[in-house]
Amino acid sequence: MALLRDVVLHLQNEQPLLADLFAVPSAKDACVVCTNVRTMAGKRPLFVDRIDSVFLFPLEHVRFVEVPVTASAGLMAALGSTSDDEPQEAPELEIDEDLMRRIRDS
Repeated sequence: MALLRDVVLHLQNEQPLLADLFAVPSAKDACVVCTNVRTMAGKRPLFVDRIDSVFLFPLEHVRFVEVPVTASAGLMAALGSTSDDEPQEAPELEIDEDLMRRIRDS
């Protein structure tokens, strides 16, 4: 299982926290499940006894989850993205010379 490392949890009426998520929360989830919860300065918050514990934050208390670019590889793995899902480059279109001539002449 790939962890999403250094994700920022923005909780209501609280300072943001850094955490490692086990999975991206979906619409069916009631909680955000994470571990390694720490302050933005990297210190253990007062409410945490053991930093290696698993924490459940109810989604009703989470304003949003910020996934930094450094965790994007883990995010793509968690979402099940493969190289086949990458957007394909659009084929190059041919220029209609007659249309271009009419535009220039007008």
